[in-house]
Amino acid sequence: MPSRVAPTGTTMKAVAVPTATAPQDVKERGLPASTIVVDERSGGVKAMVNARNLTALRNAAGSLLATRLLLPSNPGPETIVAFGAGAQIQAHLSVFLAAYPSIRSCTIFNRSLGPRVDKLCDLIGRSFPTVRITVAALSNDDKTTGVSLREEVGQADIIIAATSSTKPLFPSDYVRPGTHLCLIGSYKPEMHEIDTALVKRAGRVVVDQKSACLHEAGELIAAGCTETDLVELGQLYDYAGDQNRWTLRGDKTEDIRAAGDITIFKSVGVGVQDVVIACAVVQRAMEEGIGHVIEDYDA
Repeated sequence: MPSRVAPTGTTMKAVAVPTATAPQDVKERGLPASTIVVDERSGGVKAMVNARNLTALRNAAGSLLATRLLLPSNPGPETIVAFGAGAQIQAHLSVFLAAYPSIRSCTIFNRSLGPRVDKLCDLIGRSFPTVRITVAALSNDDKTTGVSLREEVGQADIIIAATSSTKPLFPSDYVRPGTHLCLIGSYKPEMHEIDTALVKRAGRVVVDQKSACLHEAGELIAAGCTETDLVELGQLYDYAGDQNRWTLRGDKTEDIRAAGDITIFKSVGVGVQDVVIACAVVQRAMEEGIGHVIEDYDA
């Protein structure tokens, strides 16, 4: 995944997606990823960065920005429901719970319960001790855990989904008006985390990039969305290049809120985000003397 942002820098990220036949321990670790940061003066390799956690963090940051714009801040959200238990959900919950101290309840649904979910709950619980955390397996839904998917989804102010599901995780009528959804998981046409009815309820869907989402996001493809149905996150701001300043277009965000009874942010990932976060990390590492320097690497 090569990308460049002038004058920030140029990077190339390699990501490996475990197959269905991969060892279980490999699947549980998520998606291994590494980013090469290029020295734009010499063309050589400036740095190699482990991008596994950075990828999740930059996605979470994009989701939080969209949520800040689309979800009314008064009153603040009190309940959040997450689907999945991987690095994406860990990053999202960490960022969202830090940004919204008003949240008091967090419910995590995963295909199955086990060490991965336990580790996530332990991490979130230690970081946010005042938040009530509930976990349940999607397959059980109130049969053995006492947790109702309908009730939890129906009470949510924010729903975050980061799964590889090929069928909707819940029906549209479970979701109450005013809810904001962040959809991170699906990146192939056959993947669907929500149904078409829920997509239609949003009226306009905010995305990271129109062309990528129309090519990869199964929910939007199935709903027959076109470019006119989508708004890129960057379009919600005006940029003054001479002042290097971004100004929020309040009229645009109000139009999106008014277009439906829920709001949706859909992300499939954009390379420019990798450039910005990787270059920022490398710059910070150089300033603080963090990392390993190979002096004769390109000699």
